[in-house]
Amino acid sequence: MDVRADGAGGTAQESGDGEAGGESVFTVIVAALANLGIALAKAVAGVISGSSAMLSEAAHSFADTVTELLLLTSLKRSEKPADEEHPLGYGGERYVWALLAAVATFVGGAVFSLYDGIHTLVAGEELGDPLVSYIVLAVAFLLEGFSLRTAVKQARGEAARAKAPMGTYLRHTPDTAVKAVVLEDSAALAGLLFAAGGLLGGQLTGSGVWDGIASLCIGALLLWVAWVLGRSNAELLVGRPLPKSVRDEIRVLLVEGEHVEAVLELTTLVQGPREALVAAKVDFRDASTAAQIEWACEDAARRLRERFPAVRRVYLDPTPGFAQRRTEGLNPW
Repeated sequence: MDVRADGAGGTAQESGDGEAGGESVFTVIVAALANLGIALAKAVAGVISGSSAMLSEAAHSFADTVTELLLLTSLKRSEKPADEEHPLGYGGERYVWALLAAVATFVGGAVFSLYDGIHTLVAGEELGDPLVSYIVLAVAFLLEGFSLRTAVKQARGEAARAKAPMGTYLRHTPDTAVKAVVLEDSAALAGLLFAAGGLLGGQLTGSGVWDGIASLCIGALLLWVAWVLGRSNAELLVGRPLPKSVRDEIRVLLVEGEHVEAVLELTTLVQGPREALVAAKVDFRDASTAAQIEWACEDAARRLRERFPAVRRVYLDPTPGFAQRRTEGLNPW
């Protein structure tokens, strides 16, 4: 017998999720608008100056723009409520589109930058007037800095709510939209410095080698960003449990129930940035009645959601402890 407990308290949680979700959408929109304007300006400056590093930066910003559009799609599609065809909701769509965004960063930015850098080192290039490029880089640095500031502000707020250091939060957060914007904007600022260094080196030496090296550095940077984001989203698509410390606390909370003897098996699944599922095989006291077990399940679900608001679905399966240990060899704790 499976007992599903989905009870009260949903309104406050949904309100918090809506606020956080709106914040993520705003962060992504700011990044998308900034990247689109910057990409056009870099492309013009790259053509005028003949700088491969500027063209690589233009490809970088265009790739970032596509990435933000895919992230917006992921945020909107993952908000659809659960239905008969998708009883657990559409939270997984966030990671499908975010994975495609990581692929866009790889193909649109990293591959082009690496190719352009190699081509410049092999074939050389004729350098034009770098003044326009310097102006564009300075403006781009300000816009990217504003976009990064917006993303970092959100990340810090969410890290504070999670009571975790910001670095730890960014490494483990299931909100990959915010993580993507922080990483991409940080990489964008570093890429601007590489491009400026390539322009300055070419201006001082008259050689396009510096510009080619700058393009390779930008490509390598984007390759790293694409790898980190792709791995994070793939991990969440495959299925990631709640952190071990949270799982241990869930076990303790379940065992504290009046009619619970032991937790025989616990399964948790992250379904979204603020959505998780908990399922457990629980050994209830033999003397407990069916009604007492039902109410014990409801009470356990309530206490879990009070302690961990992200836990949306709780499934408890009453299972005889001796039979479970004999057939599966499970440790009752």
